[in-house]
Amino acid sequence: MTSTRWRYARRTLLRDGGLAAFGLGLVAPAGRALAQAAPAIVVADSMRVAMPYGVQVGDVVGDRAILWSRADRPAQMLVEIATTESFADARELRGPAALEDSDLTAKLDVGGLPPGQRVFYRVRFRDLADFTTDSEPVVGSFVVPPAWRAPVRFLWSGDTAGQGWGINPDFGGMRIYEVMRQRRPDFFIHSGDTIYADGPIPAEKEIPGGGIWKNLTTEAKSKVAETLDEFRANYAYNLMDDNVRRFNAEVAMFAQWDDHEVTNNWYWQKRMDADERYKEKSVAVMAARGSRAFMDYMPVRQHPLERDRIYDSFRWGPSLEVFRIDLRSYRGPNTDGLETELGPSARILGAEQARWLKRALLASDATWKVIACDMPIGLIVWDDFRNRRGSEAIAQGDMGEPKGRELEFADLLTFIARNDVRNVVWLTADVHYTAAHYYDPAAARYRDFKPFWEFVSGPLNAGSFGPNELDATFGPQVRFVKAPPEGQANLPPSAGLQFFGQVDIDGTTEQMTVSLCDLAGEVLFKQELTPET
Repeated sequence: MTSTRWRYARRTLLRDGGLAAFGLGLVAPAGRALAQAAPAIVVADSMRVAMPYGVQVGDVVGDRAILWSRADRPAQMLVEIATTESFADARELRGPAALEDSDLTAKLDVGGLPPGQRVFYRVRFRDLADFTTDSEPVVGSFVVPPAWRAPVRFLWSGDTAGQGWGINPDFGGMRIYEVMRQRRPDFFIHSGDTIYADGPIPAEKEIPGGGIWKNLTTEAKSKVAETLDEFRANYAYNLMDDNVRRFNAEVAMFAQWDDHEVTNNWYWQKRMDADERYKEKSVAVMAARGSRAFMDYMPVRQHPLERDRIYDSFRWGPSLEVFRIDLRSYRGPNTDGLETELGPSARILGAEQARWLKRALLASDATWKVIACDMPIGLIVWDDFRNRRGSEAIAQGDMGEPKGRELEFADLLTFIARNDVRNVVWLTADVHYTAAHYYDPAAARYRDFKPFWEFVSGPLNAGSFGPNELDATFGPQVRFVKAPPEGQANLPPSAGLQFFGQVDIDGTTEQMTVSLCDLAGEVLFKQELTPET
């Protein structure tokens, strides 16, 4: 990140009162609420390292977790881990050096964590230029998965800072992150569109029906992202928000990506020749840069064989396994989906990921198998929505037997049914409204699958849209929907149509309760699911 951009962000924050005196907002043990202070954005004097974007934790699996932070100069990451808030039993670990090749970000894969406990951590950086000066520490905490049956609560949603609706101090910033934090979840699934690299953030934006939305701005967010630095700066922008940093410090995240981490509706073969905003016309070039920025700025674990692989599974005790899949990296072009045979052009999971998912589902003995899918199965998402052409998601829109990308999902759903894989629930985002869908073979054109539920949530801080039309191929039925009124679209966060989902699993009965919630924290819809044994 350039010094010019950082100075601009600093002036903007000072102007809007975003720079508080450094306060850590210590994270409380499980069952107690956190203090309201966020890990502050700190601009240090020239003698001391600063940590401008707080800390994050993610990809918690077994006794391991990824801890993330960023320094403002080349520095050594130092981490303390403890099981008490006082850090009386802390152990100190030396992390990697934060250097220019990662935009001064650093991640440490911490192991040996006690199961079923909230652990506390402190991160600081040591200036490599003199190796005697440390930053002030930033404190956080997170829950380690239990090895035994226990209550589980987690959240999911997607779509942060989209359609020009950015950090508005007058609105209280990205308020939904604070609402989610107050639910005290064990973890959070960010279901994609973690940034909007193709969505500049203006200083002011007109609100439909009257009024002005005022954003914090940075130089990099004044245009679409094309360079590696610009993609990284999109993640940095979101981390300027107090609510986001406070949430990240306390709640472990499992992050997915979708299209806006690069550009709208992207696939590898796509070009931007007709879009004058882009000097770089190759989406493949931009996608490679966007992937690198995602891996630098999100607390995800790098796969030992495939650096940019995101799909994986995460066990949370005997009751739950989460399967994080990737519908973006292995897809063919966005065509009209007329293929009747499952070849490379019709795939969206890709052959290898599809094989992995089948094996992982078959091997899992968790009671609930939750598939975190960045796009809904039965909702029609047009690549060219004005002309209702092209399949951007899975459903291809002709309401008949499976074609195009539906072939891959028909194969997967049939595999689940024929191998009696039980208690599979799908959690999705992408469409900027919230809904509950029940997929019923009796109402479907293709019937070789078991009934299942799909729950949709989002956006987090972006424009509200929808609802989308449902494709009848797999028989989805709308059991609940909350979206903008007919004829209205791209409503701002202040309209209140921002959503997240909450999942609770009882530690004794293993009953699952899925709740769809809004910006005010109100539960709009609740569905109880009893596990099949």
